[in-house]
Amino acid sequence: MPEPAHLKIALTSNDLTRVDADFLAARQLVFYDLTPDEAQFVDCVQFKDRPRPGGPDGGGKEGGKCCAAGAPAPAIGSGIDARIEALRGASVLFTLSMSDPQAVRVADLGVFPIKLAGERSICEVLDRLQEMLKGDPPLWLKRALRHGPVTVVA
Repeated sequence: MPEPAHLKIALTSNDLTRVDADFLAARQLVFYDLTPDEAQFVDCVQFKDRPRPGGPDGGGKEGGKCCAAGAPAPAIGSGIDARIEALRGASVLFTLSMSDPQAVRVADLGVFPIKLAGERSICEVLDRLQEMLKGDPPLWLKRALRHGPVTVVA
């Protein structure tokens, strides 16, 4: 029996619950392994240039915490190169916006960039993708599936 379709997806987020940030301005990239029936959190990568709590962009929210466990996430570089490298192994990127040159660099890595028209909850994006995987996926999703199953190394 064939293995179910797997996607490792990345989402740009400032609050860890919504796709609410541009690619170059996002505080975090959140990664999930997705199958038609399951969505599993994989990782969260934070960037050094993320706004600090109480700062002009911090909005009073606590920074330096990552995802469900609340454990500090190691911060990596802040430039485009660090963000592109963080995407290695992903199949699809969901973001609010990115420039055409950024989209080309992401696509050159083998990651399909998706620019959303507005903010969406991460759960909503995951649910919609799972619906597509259960039916006849659109061509862009079939191309993203070419990467095959994701192996998570602990």
